[in-house]
Amino acid sequence: MLLTKKPHGVHGDPVQRAGTARFVQSLSRGLSNALPTMDRRAFLRRSGLGVGVGLAATQLTLVKKAKAATPGAGDGTGKIEVKRTVCTHCSVGCAVDAVVENGVWVRQEPVFDSPINLGAHCAKGSALREHGHGEYRLRYPMKLVGGKYERISWETALNEISAKMLDLRKTSGPDSVYWVGSSKHNNEQAYLMRKFVSFWGSNNCDHQARICHSTTVAGVANTWGYGAMTNSYNDMQNSKVALYIGSNAAEAHPVSLLHMLHAKETGCKMIVVDPRFTRTAAKADDYIRIRSGSDIPFLFGMLYHIFKNGWEDAKYINDRVYGMDKVKEDVLAKWTPDKVEEACGVPEAQVYKAAEMMAKNRPSTIVWCMGQTQHTIGNAMVRASCILQLALGNVGVSGGGTNIFRGHDNVQGATDVGPNPDSLPGYYGLAEGSWKHFAKTWGVDFDWIKGRYASPAMMGKPGMTVSRWIDGVMEKNEFIDQESNLRSVVFWGHAPNSQTRGLEMKRAMDKLDLLVVIDPYPSATAAMAAMPGKAEDLNANRAVYLLPAATQFETSGSVTASNRSLQWREKVIEPLWESRSDHMIMHQLAEKLGFAKELSKNYKMQKVKGMDEPVPEDILREINKTCWTIGYTGQSPERLKAHMRNMHLFDVKTLKSKGGKDKETGYDTTGDYFGLPWPCYGTPEMKHPGSPNLYDTSKHVMEGGGNFRANFGVEKDGVNLLAEDGSHSKGADIQTGYPELDHMLLKKLGWWDELTEPEKAAAEGKNWKTDSSGGMIRVFMQGHGCHPFGNAKARAVVWNFPDAIPQHREPLYGNRPDLMAKYPTHDDKKAFWRLPTLYKTIQQKNIADKVHEKFPLIMTSGRLVEYEGGGEETRSNPWLAELQQEMFIEINPKVAADKGIRNGERAWVSTPTGARLNVQALVTERVGPDTVFMPFHFSGRWQGQDMLAYYPSGAAPVVRGEAINTATTYGYDSVTMMQETKTTVCNVERA
Repeated sequence: MLLTKKPHGVHGDPVQRAGTARFVQSLSRGLSNALPTMDRRAFLRRSGLGVGVGLAATQLTLVKKAKAATPGAGDGTGKIEVKRTVCTHCSVGCAVDAVVENGVWVRQEPVFDSPINLGAHCAKGSALREHGHGEYRLRYPMKLVGGKYERISWETALNEISAKMLDLRKTSGPDSVYWVGSSKHNNEQAYLMRKFVSFWGSNNCDHQARICHSTTVAGVANTWGYGAMTNSYNDMQNSKVALYIGSNAAEAHPVSLLHMLHAKETGCKMIVVDPRFTRTAAKADDYIRIRSGSDIPFLFGMLYHIFKNGWEDAKYINDRVYGMDKVKEDVLAKWTPDKVEEACGVPEAQVYKAAEMMAKNRPSTIVWCMGQTQHTIGNAMVRASCILQLALGNVGVSGGGTNIFRGHDNVQGATDVGPNPDSLPGYYGLAEGSWKHFAKTWGVDFDWIKGRYASPAMMGKPGMTVSRWIDGVMEKNEFIDQESNLRSVVFWGHAPNSQTRGLEMKRAMDKLDLLVVIDPYPSATAAMAAMPGKAEDLNANRAVYLLPAATQFETSGSVTASNRSLQWREKVIEPLWESRSDHMIMHQLAEKLGFAKELSKNYKMQKVKGMDEPVPEDILREINKTCWTIGYTGQSPERLKAHMRNMHLFDVKTLKSKGGKDKETGYDTTGDYFGLPWPCYGTPEMKHPGSPNLYDTSKHVMEGGGNFRANFGVEKDGVNLLAEDGSHSKGADIQTGYPELDHMLLKKLGWWDELTEPEKAAAEGKNWKTDSSGGMIRVFMQGHGCHPFGNAKARAVVWNFPDAIPQHREPLYGNRPDLMAKYPTHDDKKAFWRLPTLYKTIQQKNIADKVHEKFPLIMTSGRLVEYEGGGEETRSNPWLAELQQEMFIEINPKVAADKGIRNGERAWVSTPTGARLNVQALVTERVGPDTVFMPFHFSGRWQGQDMLAYYPSGAAPVVRGEAINTATTYGYDSVTMMQETKTTVCNVERA
């Protein structure tokens, strides 16, 4: 059902009336100039208009085009260029050709040669051009003065912000400032931001991955080595069964479903497991409704039948998996069919059928998204999915794997090389050796970096997570594991409404000394900061600044899709208004803070609007020289650009080049996989092709093959952790398990002398991750077909996690106190990511207070196809705004009848936090009687109040609605501090 909204009275508003008149005049001119034979599609393309004309003509002011470089832009007479870029919304990585006429973006086309999107777009991708015109963008630097935002100059903004930061650094230390990075930054910007925060002297930085897939990264990496999608969207065309659990790909990753629909054409069966009947479920052969948060009982219920019927791959398990015997014992004892049905609500027959389909139709794959990750036991849920695939021998095979769909366009890349609080780029961690590795490439003294930190101990201590910055401000100082509370927060491309506990976040914002927003759009942060709060919370000395960042279409750089392929975006247009690229802002702010020389010493500068901007290609080359761990070293700018120019050479199913040279450079793509999916090992000159499917022993390592990573030792309690004899990648000289490569192993094997003399000098005393020459990798892989990270077994038992074998635990807020007593949560933690974290205290209080009686409904959240992330960007796009105009709540007809709520009426949603949201009711059987659903893309209304007055003038989103996270509750994953947004409780009443 499409929720519609009556148009407001345009005719009474002179500004709106004038805008409408201009729009009609524009249409008239276009029609008069059109050829008589021009069809509707040609007219729309020439006019630069789309399906949103209806809304624009009746409800919105005219979208103003940026001024052209020369007269005549847009009329077909000027200079026309085609710039190849990548969609900036989800992680599929759809390529776009932007048509630019005299500096103005006039048209776009999906790239039909792209092996990823095959010429397709979803609604969001189809509306990208609007970002190049952006009427609702943040245009100038602004400062909050007397409750209103006022325009200031860039120089004033940078001077005042830097002065306040340096004062905070002097009085409270570098850890008093918290830096929230962005999964919208390209790889170069994400990497530069981690470097920037390191030179500031803190690990208090994070980005969106914390609150979407941090549990995936930790859980999967601790199972077999790398915490990423193992295969690709394309490879799913080789699957015989696909199990989607906690993924609504049809709306969250629409173009990815194109590959699954192709797979279905050749017989692939699709199972969807979800508390809600989604648009993805509508395409399924089998839909299974589970209770939100009960993924482990369901998955282990499947394993119960797999083990009982002997469907597991015994040889694979023996050769390549550690601890499956202990898992089997646990599953058979705890997850009998009656226990499974009690915990997740799925009858035995349905569980059996799903297990049988997966087991008897291999290769079978599993897909998950935030439906699995956003729980207090998210780390355990994702490991349960991994264990299912290991039991079936489905990992490291085409058509199998764990296909983990990431959210934002570069959340994968930002996770890999960006501002993580517990690691330097490339998952190097914070050990002294890691710092020295980076210091060497950065060309700075290790002791200089150490001196920037409050102490050597703080240099090696993981920072706070973005999910808990609120508590970094508000928690009592004696309970925080750092000298000062947070006094400043920088939102650098992050939506606050993506985070839980919105009421407390507003209070925390008011207590800050300094709040900075750097974003193409003002975001909900601007409105929340300007909106009056509690008088006792407001810091009278607080300063709030908004800095306009350029979009990714106004710069160039690389972006990593969910399948680990990198693509290079060309710059489409110059930055609009007074916006500046994020890496230019980093350089300029570093100049004011005193470390620009160190930050940018390895980069050439290019002039943009007369100002210095680091060259993105140089930043990528620095990434190539540092991030050996995950193979971000082979993807040089030159190789990536050649791939972008020659997409037609790559196979749609395998992503492998069919052969062919780049006409511009002569680069031979033969053997490469599209986008050189990481790990792409060694130097670019070594020409590793990238790794399409991780851990695939059927291929040579120099053809993208591999095995499981030896990252956890060689034995545990006397049990071998390395792969068994005969289990190895194709053509390997070592045909049994072996540890990761270092200088000693290379010498013992007698291969040391295969290094050149300069390589020996660089490799002495090093391992494959810190050998700056890449020589050890070259000898091991090219010369002997062996994998530098070793050859080990995947871990079904992860002994360093709170639950070595995944255990079901009920959420902190639930409507089943009987199951909470049976499956209790974790014990409280005193110091966890620098903060005390509560588990049992909250859950037991909720049981004692009978919270389930006051709030009897499970409240869960998810995506819509029209919007993305916090939604400020997409809800500011008039073409998308027309498609979804209201924040809503899906309510089961039985509940709606009991509450007296009819479809389309307003409803109040209340939660234990005290928040009350006013939303439109969508009465539907998509949700069961125990569950309600709301999308998480909305902001701009606050407990019934429109926040329009608190946005900068002219920069509010077109569509505003209540943010579900204004009302969500406390709860964090026991490993990564992921927020629990998929399972809390609420009550609904008619408004």
